[in-house]
Amino acid sequence: MASKSVNKVILIGNLTRDPELKYTPSGTAVCTFGVATNRTWTTNEGETKEDVQFHRIVAWQKLGELVAKLLTKGRKVYLEGRISYKEFVGKDGLKKNLTEIIMDDFVLFDDRRKDGAEESISPATASAPTSAAAKESEIPVVDIDEAPAKQKSENTDVITDDDIPF
Repeated sequence: MASKSVNKVILIGNLTRDPELKYTPSGTAVCTFGVATNRTWTTNEGETKEDVQFHRIVAWQKLGELVAKLLTKGRKVYLEGRISYKEFVGKDGLKKNLTEIIMDDFVLFDDRRKDGAEESISPATASAPTSAAAKESEIPVVDIDEAPAKQKSENTDVITDDDIPF
């Protein structure tokens, strides 16, 4: 009987460089970029300290192509993935270690579009023929809290179960 295990990484940070999209000889897209995360704390003496960690992120296939289109240096992103450790011998003959986060999903936090809607990309969306950004641009976004009071009080457009097409 095999026991279950979990390899899950969740990061919220800023891109340290623009994503770099390449293709393998077989035509598979692979996109790499960096994310910086930081933490601050106060010492017993009252001094504020900060620690910054830099992470190498890899996105494959359609997700990698979307990352290359949507993300740029400095953007804040939430991402999920798994950690991968690799060991290899460098050109100088020395043994080297590489730690990567293989990305599965991401959400942009500092969306720079005019409507301010949050973009979320998942593997299911990534395999769709059109990008999530194109789909979202076709869908109007309405903030109910910012609607005029008159519209809130009128309930003429009530949606029932019969209105839902599925």
